[in-house]
Amino acid sequence: MSTISVQEIQRNPADFLHRVAAGEAILVLDGQRAVAEVKPLGARPAGQCPWGLAAGEFTVPDDFDVPLPDDVLNDFEGR
Repeated sequence: MSTISVQEIQRNPADFLHRVAAGEAILVLDGQRAVAEVKPLGARPAGQCPWGLAAGEFTVPDDFDVPLPDDVLNDFEGR
């Protein structure tokens, strides 16, 4: 696996992405510390996913759209 520094990516991001798109997996280093592994996406399956693939796996509860309690809303809003 190849390595590249964050600074090298900043200098030429297009070259970095072209290397990945060509199939190269690259380890990204910030100084001496590995921070990410970037690799090309796998081939996508042809066609669309079939409808109903997970039918019956989940049932929406009757209280799904009931407003949240005030204490939970306060937590979300940072109060």
